[in-house]
Amino acid sequence: MAGHSKWANIKHKKAATDAKRGKIWTRLIKEITVAARMGGGDALTNPRLRLAVEKAADANMPKDNVTRAVQRGSGGLEGVNYEEIRYEGYGINGAAIIVDCMTDNRVRTVAEVRHAFSKFGGNMGTEGSVAFLFQHCGQLFFAPGTNEDALMEAALEAGAEDVLADEEGGFEVICPPHEFAVIKDAIEKAGFKADMAEITMKPATETVFTGEDALKMQKLLDALENLDDVQEVYTNALIED
Repeated sequence: MAGHSKWANIKHKKAATDAKRGKIWTRLIKEITVAARMGGGDALTNPRLRLAVEKAADANMPKDNVTRAVQRGSGGLEGVNYEEIRYEGYGINGAAIIVDCMTDNRVRTVAEVRHAFSKFGGNMGTEGSVAFLFQHCGQLFFAPGTNEDALMEAALEAGAEDVLADEEGGFEVICPPHEFAVIKDAIEKAGFKADMAEITMKPATETVFTGEDALKMQKLLDALENLDDVQEVYTNALIED
């Protein structure tokens, strides 16, 4: 795709994460709390908790914050009881959007998400209206210059579903979400460090946005991401710089 750089987008996402560190910490505390509540407080036997704790370490969150969140989730400390909610909708030109939230007040959250959609040119959809356009999967990105044969061997031997090369010479490893932690570990033990690794909703196809439409779509995505109850926003819109 002319003008598009996946690696520039990854660096941009990392920079945006660093710039919003306080907000990222809040989201991670919610995720750690819920993960511990659902699967127990031992990261060795709870893959979701382990991934959240790793993300907290990457975000330089103090260990005391992580420990307290685990204790709240596993019943050791009192705290807010969050529930997970997913909303689906449409952005500029009908682009698909999924908004994953954690909230202690469902009425407040749906009102805020609906307001953001309507204010910035989108609209809420019904449950399942766009989710079929995405694949729930683990996703690991490796920068251009990575040894393709060795990475492919390590990834497929670990149980990855696919290894995709892009025009810039980088690689994307796709794996089942429930095996993400094991596969990520195996690839790292083989000597490869992902530039970005996460469990995500990967769009089956992407729609490129440029010019005015790109600006409008970015404003909508930013408005959704900036809501306190929003954990993740996924879209099939590919926004060009």
